[in-house]
Amino acid sequence: MAHASPVVEDVEITRAFELLGGRRTLRRPVHNRLEVHDLIEEGISGHALKHLVNYVAILRAPHHATLEKAVGISFRTYQRRKDALDKPLSPGQSDRTWRFAEILGRATELMGSQAEAEEWLERPAIALDQRKPIDLLSTAAGVKSVEDLLTRLEYGVYT
Repeated sequence: MAHASPVVEDVEITRAFELLGGRRTLRRPVHNRLEVHDLIEEGISGHALKHLVNYVAILRAPHHATLEKAVGISFRTYQRRKDALDKPLSPGQSDRTWRFAEILGRATELMGSQAEAEEWLERPAIALDQRKPIDLLSTAAGVKSVEDLLTRLEYGVYT
């Protein structure tokens, strides 16, 4: 009897996994939240962060602190880390990197394109007291506020 491949239980996991370069950079499959937890605890590879930065335009702007807001690593630190891509990120940096990829993936699905999702992340939102979603990603409470806003937007509630 042939073994069926495990089913990913959450489309948000799939989107984040792909934004981080998939199996090529993460070097293992991720099918559920427990496997995401294990991946984060072990540390996401520098290769996955490089893939994310190369794929997401707003993270490549060295004159903005967007990379630091999104994943907790300054652009200068990222530049230095590029020589040690096999070294994993810390669990804290890995967690923020994964959460950013999930939020960007979800916003992309909702907005219709990654370019529009990136613009949305940098635009003040009425529902966030005119704060930019990207500015709130440095704390768990801020991330929750952005996730709640995305949920409201999915259901057509704009404020």
